[in-house]
Amino acid sequence: MSVYKHEYRAYTGRLTPLWARLAVVARYAVAEAWSSRITVGLFTLSMLPVVVYLVGIYLANNPLARMLIMRRDSVFEIDASYFLRVLETQNWFALVMAAWIAPRLVCPDLANNALPILLSHPISRLGYVLGKLTALLVCLSPVTWMPCLLLFAYQGYSSAGPWFAGNLRIAAGLMAGSLLWIALLSILGLALSSWVKWKVAATGAIFAVVFVPAGIGGIITGVLRTKWGFLLNVPVMMTQLWQRLLGGPEVMRADLQLSSTAILIVLSLASGICLMMLNARIRGREVVRG
Repeated sequence: MSVYKHEYRAYTGRLTPLWARLAVVARYAVAEAWSSRITVGLFTLSMLPVVVYLVGIYLANNPLARMLIMRRDSVFEIDASYFLRVLETQNWFALVMAAWIAPRLVCPDLANNALPILLSHPISRLGYVLGKLTALLVCLSPVTWMPCLLLFAYQGYSSAGPWFAGNLRIAAGLMAGSLLWIALLSILGLALSSWVKWKVAATGAIFAVVFVPAGIGGIITGVLRTKWGFLLNVPVMMTQLWQRLLGGPEVMRADLQLSSTAILIVLSLASGICLMMLNARIRGREVVRG
């Protein structure tokens, strides 16, 4: 029978659930991210500070080892300030990994015009973006909250007193601070990668968006003598937010401290702009104006 004589009908069989479709996108995105040796190298490098902090916890809870290796007056506490340093170190490693991984997840699809093919399958634009965000969550979690909570658990196990139950706020702060940072990095990385089709340029753009406004905010703060310039400084905002989540002491002067409400509003606005950028670029067709 000739092809044109066939009657084509819509598929009426069983559809896979929505979560399974998202899992397919996330699975291939994770495989693409970890196919690079640079990703493996960055992950290995990010684990070196975890080993150093682990040794620090061991020395702090072992008087004999501390006496043999350190001086008698070298005593440090494992408290919120200690875990704040852990969180800061791992989260900035996460920035490096996100700047490398995010362009690898989106740029090839846009550069090769693969989005029309992908979105012709039973998956929406929202499902595509959620799949990529899930992949970044899977890739960045072993660098951020997972090692932080493992160090917290080891401290609770090694401590002689009832340290674990009395410091659960630190664990909650480590989890909340890491997830907030991962969400911000993921949305920012995907948004910039969707507009910059060249992966190397997209990586540089992610670093530029984080640190260039920080320099401008520092100039505004110094010239105008106001703390509101720090609202452009992502490192300062996140450090102050992490301090409050963990219950640690404030490092900056009282007149330079930003309110948590102002920080969350700025982060929400930045995330909203990134989502608008994604909505404008992640489409099933591309209009070319000649």
